[in-house]
Amino acid sequence: MASAVRHLVLMAPMLAAPLAYAQTASTSTGSSMTTATTTTTGSNSNAVLPTVTVTESADPTAPYAGGLVARGGSLGVLGTASVMDTPFSTTNYTSQGIEDVQARAIGDVITNDASVRNTNGNGGFGDSYQIRGFTMSANDVAFNGLYGLVPLTRMPIAMVERIEVLKGPGTLMYGMGPAGGIGGAVNLVPKRATEDPISSVTATYLSNAQFGLKVDLGRRFGENQEWGIRVNALYADGNTGLSGSNQQQTMGSVALDYNGGRVRWSLDAYTQHEDARNFRPQFSIDSSLTTMPAAPSGKTNLYPGTTLQSDDKAVATRLEYDINDKLTAYGAVGYHVAESAQSWPGTSIMNVRGDTGTLYNGYYDQRVTSTSADIGLRARFDTGGIKHTLMLGANMLDQQTDYFFDSQSTGVTSNLYNPAPLPAAAGVRGQPMPQNQIRLTSLALTDTLSLIDDRLRLIAGLRRQQVYQHSLTDAAQSSNRTAISPVLAVVVKPLENLSVYANYTAALSAGGFTGANDGNPNQQFPPYKSKQYETGVKADWGRVTTTAAVFQIEQANSTSTTINGTTYTSQDGRARIRGLELSAYGELQRGLRFNASGTFFDTKQSHTGDGATDGKDVGAVPNHNFNLGLDWDTPWLAGLALNTRVTNTGSMWYSNANALKVPGWTRMDVGARYITKTAGQVVTYRANIENLFDKNYWVMQNGYVGTSSGRTFVLSAKVDF
Repeated sequence: MASAVRHLVLMAPMLAAPLAYAQTASTSTGSSMTTATTTTTGSNSNAVLPTVTVTESADPTAPYAGGLVARGGSLGVLGTASVMDTPFSTTNYTSQGIEDVQARAIGDVITNDASVRNTNGNGGFGDSYQIRGFTMSANDVAFNGLYGLVPLTRMPIAMVERIEVLKGPGTLMYGMGPAGGIGGAVNLVPKRATEDPISSVTATYLSNAQFGLKVDLGRRFGENQEWGIRVNALYADGNTGLSGSNQQQTMGSVALDYNGGRVRWSLDAYTQHEDARNFRPQFSIDSSLTTMPAAPSGKTNLYPGTTLQSDDKAVATRLEYDINDKLTAYGAVGYHVAESAQSWPGTSIMNVRGDTGTLYNGYYDQRVTSTSADIGLRARFDTGGIKHTLMLGANMLDQQTDYFFDSQSTGVTSNLYNPAPLPAAAGVRGQPMPQNQIRLTSLALTDTLSLIDDRLRLIAGLRRQQVYQHSLTDAAQSSNRTAISPVLAVVVKPLENLSVYANYTAALSAGGFTGANDGNPNQQFPPYKSKQYETGVKADWGRVTTTAAVFQIEQANSTSTTINGTTYTSQDGRARIRGLELSAYGELQRGLRFNASGTFFDTKQSHTGDGATDGKDVGAVPNHNFNLGLDWDTPWLAGLALNTRVTNTGSMWYSNANALKVPGWTRMDVGARYITKTAGQVVTYRANIENLFDKNYWVMQNGYVGTSSGRTFVLSAKVDF
């Protein structure tokens, strides 16, 4: 596809002299991409407002209009494609989309989509998400296409260039996630050195008194700039918005890459450490409760005295080689060691007054060692006017979990609105011991067919999966199961800017193990099958893209019941979730970027053991979610932009028993950024207020509830030099 370069300089009346800041916006023109980079002149030497250089490119990872999302992204074994050529629901967030909300965690970005929600408040013991109604843990997030390399607590997003989200089971494209999440797949693309040198330092502030510093350096070398290095570092320390909380974070990463034409190689390594005093807790709710108590303030520390330390070290390398113009071989391997040591308090909410059952304390120390690998061949050829992209790939993940758990202490009673300090843990802290092992292996074969001048695309594929689960404490709980998971998908483009698609996917997922403090601790569940049906339509109007999709996903039903403070988890029957997704994003007019989405859920349980919950809704899934985000370049001050995000989550049942409703909530975030020049350097000031009206609400995860984060101020100043 030919690419053309056009240069268009837009002169705007300003208060400034010439400046050197570039802001990216883009529009799609047919099958190519128009990227607008703007640099503005005026009479004020400190003002920064963009002028436009327009470049058309067929790169599917290039930014779309407004620059907050990309035109497309990676689909694992299926390769890279634009959103309009993809028969799945995907969103690919750019570095601009990450920076403009001052994201500190993955969930700060991906919850721009109404089908995605955080299930832990900021500052909890770890991140987890819900995609299309199904829980997804941080362990199911891929790093540059490999599972098992992301921290079990939270990923240091400062080293991430792009976040790719696929909604629906992604087994065929990415392989199996170790935690068995099927609602979607998230892939993190690490930062790379760019053609232009990168040198920036960012000072940060998080209320109440956490200060930090980030450094980002990137250079390319060699006769043809074929070698690249990108280094990122982060340090933050101080009190957060939770009463009595202090959080220290450090991170360092290095990314090397080589692009020699036919040979492409990369190596990524990072280390991160977190030391937190008083993290945001979760509660179970006793099965006798039928009315939800009012959510306490997000600033209230409900478990005074908790501690958390986590350390991660990971390295991954990837190699691609074009054997000829039609055949490419690739391979990747990664290794990750995650260690954490934390307090493990537990209690249940007993009544609407906020009284809890007996509050215990303990230790939960963990070490997870992961080895991940991915190899394959990609062939491109034509048969009778039909273009083929044939993929043959295999991947493997071996993950061993060691932990030490002890919950012995002198129990005390507490209350949500007047929390008691945690009692001291009474047990002797031991070393994590081997507990269980999961080995996931698979072999995939796919063919993408393109017909009628790329107006019709068909994808057919099979993945043979093998799930080996082994309890290292009880050999009788070991299992080894295989299954064939298919995918069938089609996308039709009756018009150049209109895509109609449908897909069917199935997956085998690891059943996993119950928690150490469950009433049935360390119980292994068998692997289970899931399947999805989806159809939708996408329209690219030039600067705005609109999408609509309906889907149905079925999987094994997971049930948690809390009785007298003890939680029991089991698999029972099937859970079916249907949904309607509507979204729009892009640039309504030059300088006004937006994203809007809404998702409506319909859920049902079936084939439960005694039929007690047949026909009832699936617990912890809201009836609807809505999102609206706006980002506006103000006309009265060059370089100043304002933004806002409104998030609404509907009410939901606490559990599959449908006896207790958790109220829905709405919150608003606002922010501003100002780009100027100081002492000849470009400086970007950002200020965000999260949860502007300090709303108190419950954040829901199946089996547990947690408190929201209160009003939070996030400030930063970035200097590019």
